[in-house]
Amino acid sequence: MAARTAITDPYAIYEDPAFDIARKQFAAISQHLNIPADEGDRLLLPKRAITVSVPVHLDDDSTAVFTGYRVQHHLTMGPTKGGTRFAPNLTLGETAALSIWMSWKCALANLPYGGAKGGVCCDPRKLSLRELEGVSRRYMQEMIPFVGPHTDVMGPDMGTGEQVMAWFMDTYSMYVGHSVNAIVTGKPTYLGGSVGRKESTGRGVAFLAERALDVLKIDPTGKTVIVQGFGNVGSIAAASLYYKTQMKITGISDHTCAFYDAKGLPFEKFEKHMESNRDLSNFDGAPRIDPGEMILQPCEVLIPAAVEAVIDGDNAGRLQCRVLAEGANGPTTPAADAILDQRWDEIFVVPDILCNAGGVIVSYFEWVQDLQSLFWNESEVADKLFRILDASFQQVVRRAKAEKISHRLAALAIAVERVRKAKNTRGLFP
Repeated sequence: MAARTAITDPYAIYEDPAFDIARKQFAAISQHLNIPADEGDRLLLPKRAITVSVPVHLDDDSTAVFTGYRVQHHLTMGPTKGGTRFAPNLTLGETAALSIWMSWKCALANLPYGGAKGGVCCDPRKLSLRELEGVSRRYMQEMIPFVGPHTDVMGPDMGTGEQVMAWFMDTYSMYVGHSVNAIVTGKPTYLGGSVGRKESTGRGVAFLAERALDVLKIDPTGKTVIVQGFGNVGSIAAASLYYKTQMKITGISDHTCAFYDAKGLPFEKFEKHMESNRDLSNFDGAPRIDPGEMILQPCEVLIPAAVEAVIDGDNAGRLQCRVLAEGANGPTTPAADAILDQRWDEIFVVPDILCNAGGVIVSYFEWVQDLQSLFWNESEVADKLFRILDASFQQVVRRAKAEKISHRLAALAIAVERVRKAKNTRGLFP
């Protein structure tokens, strides 16, 4: 009997630069692990992709209809887990890519989760508080048939935070008739959130940057850091390195502008500015620089903590960092990876699925605390977080050294093997 040919390409609906990065990364690890093509499709293609309309009454009495997404990559090892972002350029393909990276991130950290991601295509900076609440509540209402504390647990991401998570929780709880704390993570602590959750991703990035410097036998005191993306992750990572290890922050940028001073930026002034401003656009206390040039300046630690694909085939060969700590998801393209692989003895890469895993690890802690109604103090949370990150870091470094492969390939190998083993052991439902 002749083999049947698929009528449509199952990957076509996810067409997006971010998904292309995720797919190429998986192709590389599939080749390394000798995964057959049909098994690879089952591992990579999302289990469920949801697109919804999100109609909202605006303050001017008009109605706007936004588009919302939720992609659940796999539920083989437990419920899916992933953030929810509100961004004006969000696409289904980007959402799918982020869900895939979350799967590998959870598996690498040995968490009982599959990956998910979701969000609404909107600009939260242009919405009033009432409009933002309307978008949040309507999005969660549309997601109720597909989520739950044992099915899919949402968390915050770009453009969302504790308040949006509280609205999500309230909307879901009103629907089922009782409070369900475990439906989301990243909530305020007085609604069942975990201490240390807001700071967890940034603290994890800083911790792993320090571990990389330790492997390289570099004393961090007085060494330099450049942070691309001064949001929650970048600012907290910078603060951790600045205050805890006395490193100098020489470069800082956000989506509006960039600043650089080889002697060190006045970090406290940046922190104070952000307390009362949404961005750095009107900050005037340091010399400015082209954002693309900032990441090319000499430093011991470079932290891309904003969006995907900022390090590409054009600039990877010109990076002058010693440690590349990927605070963002997918900041490095496959073309850049090929260059960085050749520079392995110059640049120590801490890949994204390891480097920014602190957020989902403490989100897991929050979920566990909600389910058992027993909460930990901040030192307990931090201790458990750093133990998991350190164990994952050591596994990645050992495997990379043993197999003479990049840290990214080693991290993906560990993660994909765990998911593959779980899927093969459970089998395929007839």
